[in-house]
Amino acid sequence: MELNEKDYLTTSKFDSCDDLLKSVQEFYYSKGYGISIRGSRQDKHVILQCDRSGSYRDIRGIANKRKKTTASRLIDCPFKIVGKKCSDGPDGDGTWTFNVKDLTHNHEPSTDISGHPSFRQLSSESIKSVKEMTKAEIPPRQILSSLRQKTPNLPAISRTIYNVKKKIRKENLGNRPMINALFEELEEGGFTYDISHNSEGRISRLFIAHPLSIKLVKAFSDIFVMDCTYKTNKYNMPLHDIIGVSCFNTSFYSEFVFLEKEDEENYSWALRAFKEIIGQGNQPCVIMSDRELTLMNGIKNIFPTTTNLLCVWHIEKNVLANCKKYFGRAEDIDIFMSSWNNVVYSTTEDLFEKNWDEFESMYIEKKDALEYIKKIWLPWKENFVSVWTDKYLHFGNRSSSRAEGAHAKLKQYLQVSTGDLREVKEKIFLAVEHEFNEIKVKLSSEKLQVPHYCNMPFFRELHSHISHFALKEIYRQYDVAKDGIITPCTGHFITTMGLPYAHKIKYWQGTTFSLDLIHPYWRIDTLSLNVQNDLHGEGIDRFDELLNELRSMYQRWPLNKKEHALSVITKLVNQSVIVFEPMIQRPKGRPPKSKKKRGITSTSRDPSRFESVELSQSRNKVDDENSLIDLNVYSLDTFDLDGSF
Repeated sequence: MELNEKDYLTTSKFDSCDDLLKSVQEFYYSKGYGISIRGSRQDKHVILQCDRSGSYRDIRGIANKRKKTTASRLIDCPFKIVGKKCSDGPDGDGTWTFNVKDLTHNHEPSTDISGHPSFRQLSSESIKSVKEMTKAEIPPRQILSSLRQKTPNLPAISRTIYNVKKKIRKENLGNRPMINALFEELEEGGFTYDISHNSEGRISRLFIAHPLSIKLVKAFSDIFVMDCTYKTNKYNMPLHDIIGVSCFNTSFYSEFVFLEKEDEENYSWALRAFKEIIGQGNQPCVIMSDRELTLMNGIKNIFPTTTNLLCVWHIEKNVLANCKKYFGRAEDIDIFMSSWNNVVYSTTEDLFEKNWDEFESMYIEKKDALEYIKKIWLPWKENFVSVWTDKYLHFGNRSSSRAEGAHAKLKQYLQVSTGDLREVKEKIFLAVEHEFNEIKVKLSSEKLQVPHYCNMPFFRELHSHISHFALKEIYRQYDVAKDGIITPCTGHFITTMGLPYAHKIKYWQGTTFSLDLIHPYWRIDTLSLNVQNDLHGEGIDRFDELLNELRSMYQRWPLNKKEHALSVITKLVNQSVIVFEPMIQRPKGRPPKSKKKRGITSTSRDPSRFESVELSQSRNKVDDENSLIDLNVYSLDTFDLDGSF
């Protein structure tokens, strides 16, 4: 027999406050009322009220300024009961009972209780699942779908998941400011980081390198791709991303730097920090970038022996965007770009001069287009034209497309562009760990496997010693040598790839190819990516050496020098700098009001100029085709069979 309200409240007893709360909510849910906690005191009492009690308070004074229409369910419902713990003395047994204050409601019961937020609360088990899936960066809608598979009638909605995620973030932060929590986590995780702040104490630059990234950087330090990406954080700080290239021809994240702005000072600061993790005596062979003059100057100053190549893909797109306006038809600009590519991919200096002369004479009437190329790109020809770039060990990388792909993958982890530095750090390091594990497993797998196409005596010494990508490149040269049709030797392949070309392979035919002819970059037999705790061993060892040396010298110093040394060390130990969150900057790109279509939280980048030009070009082609169709229709309708009007 179902208890009525008065009997339920006077006879029920519970072992804990949680049991009482769960029971009373279920009881009133069945009657169409939602119950919420108004106040409580641990192990003493809990005040329960109808979730429509109280009234809306416009604390911030923005009620009439909201763009979004809002409403309130609060209508001052008087219902109130108190859950009370009986004392453990002679008159009490420690159980929880009810004390009735007011059982009246000033509204009708709900026919569907799902409209009450308290009914949509998740169980402790579900909250644990949300925490685990949130850590794995699973989107809220997918979290909700997963919970509903376990509990088909789950009343939760998307807002419930967002509220739980907000509560989790608050719990993780505790009472610490975001910046303090960020630095504590970086120190505990063994990350390498550096900061710079302005006169107001606000962070202006932040450099972070994951320990796993440092391990990959030291293993593959020959070539890196550098580029900035935007819309990653709520401060609108550009994120300078350095992408490394493994011997498997895959990309990995080397480090991340949040910059105040993109000038030479900021880039130089980031590059100096990156140089520290590479090692003072170790410089990359090649750094690939766009024609960002401030970055190029920074690379030249910080890495003077490194070759800075320019991305041919971005050059092509910039030439298209700036020169299309000088051509009427889409076909004309296509021919223009084809002629320009002949110049870019010239393999000898004589061929370059010949192709440039032809290009210049063909478009002598397009003075503005030629002037643009001469002024902007021709001075940097040695940084992107094949005849000069083929002199450097770039392992087949002539564009910064790796950075574009890495940015896109990173933004899949970020999901929104409104996170603070700590939230962004947590998400991008998930991407770092994913890339590291992919490379680590690939290394282990390729040490065990032998590709079928090179399972022959000629390749026997290379099996399990170099990556499959390198094997495939060598096999292509082997095919050329086997066919016997070999172009004159230029030496470009071995210079740029560090792998033997067809002429060398032809010389070795009938024998076993020597492993000594392969550049060490491609070796996997000497590569180890086991995660160890000594990732920062070099710096720690050097620090320990200096401390031991200081300790032995300290004994021989006079008193005044000892006193000075102690004061300096004490100052270093006790030194603390208070820093604050960065200022929110104006984002790079279009004005904010042009973002209405995507929304301000989107990480999607704004279209580049060349993309707008390409869109216009494709529309012109469609218009030309439609005009041709119209002309054909006109000729059929207006001409007789004999060709007369």
